[in-house]
Amino acid sequence: MATPSIPAGGHGDPTRRDFLMVATGALAGVGAVATAWPFINNLNPAADTLALASIEVNVQPIQVGQAITVSWRGQPLFIRHRTPEEIKEAEAVPLSELRDPQTDNARCTDTAKKVRPEWLIQVGVCTHLGCVPLGNKPGQPKGPFGGWFCPCHGSAYDTSGRIRQGPAPRNLAIPPYLFTSDTLVKIG
Repeated sequence: MATPSIPAGGHGDPTRRDFLMVATGALAGVGAVATAWPFINNLNPAADTLALASIEVNVQPIQVGQAITVSWRGQPLFIRHRTPEEIKEAEAVPLSELRDPQTDNARCTDTAKKVRPEWLIQVGVCTHLGCVPLGNKPGQPKGPFGGWFCPCHGSAYDTSGRIRQGPAPRNLAIPPYLFTSDTLVKIG
């Protein structure tokens, strides 16, 4: 009498078993992703944080020689409509006199590489210890170089926001910005 042969993969239909294994694995994977997604999504920045990532400022009301301070990413941002005298003074400074050499045009160039020397947009935080320099509001001392002055430790910046005196190691930071029109600038 002949013994019945058993299929090579064990008992039952091998194709059905393979299908069940794949289906079980796929279901487990979907379950793991569904369980992990709320935790992963929680790592994304909040809506209020994303709203602070970029701002648009209308610069039309800013008169020549005037400066305003706006808040961007929780920091003060200085926007100055410079006078022709301030521009000439900043361009005349030899780079050899600067601790953090940077031309005036490099500091007034937007992300589209368009130079607008009449507009200086910079983060209003001293690069020494994070103080807010004076000189952006009427009546505040502008410092010995006509720009900004940090009274905490004596850092002085020129009309282009470049460090000229004091303990600060770098110029005031220039944020990424783009003029979307002649009067509207997008920062961030």
